[in-house]
Amino acid sequence: MIKSNPAATIDEYISGYPESVQQQLQEMRATIRQAAPDAEEAIKYGIPTFVLKGNLVHFGAFKNHIGFYPAPGGIEEFKEELSAYDGDKGTVRFPINKPLPLALITKMVKFRVQKNLEKAKKK
Repeated sequence: MIKSNPAATIDEYISGYPESVQQQLQEMRATIRQAAPDAEEAIKYGIPTFVLKGNLVHFGAFKNHIGFYPAPGGIEEFKEELSAYDGDKGTVRFPINKPLPLALITKMVKFRVQKNLEKAKKK
């Protein structure tokens, strides 16, 4: 699903997808929001982003998957639990036709919050 105009808000981004995909995107958003209540929502790189002392996580919908971008450290930390999913250095792809692993996403977001706060303290 290619958009000619990038969305300005996460609501606008989500509304551009079919209902079944919207549901998954809303689940992803709610899960991130719960795991990182102090994070702010933004659109960066054309996709929904949560920011807390820097970029926290990004996510987006694609033809066959929901992409989740917890930075390379987030992938490395959970590589065993993520082994069932396709992905690479900073990305994991959750199949669009299966339920999202919300408990795993929660753990990954909390890990990223911790890392961003630690990094901010060092500055």
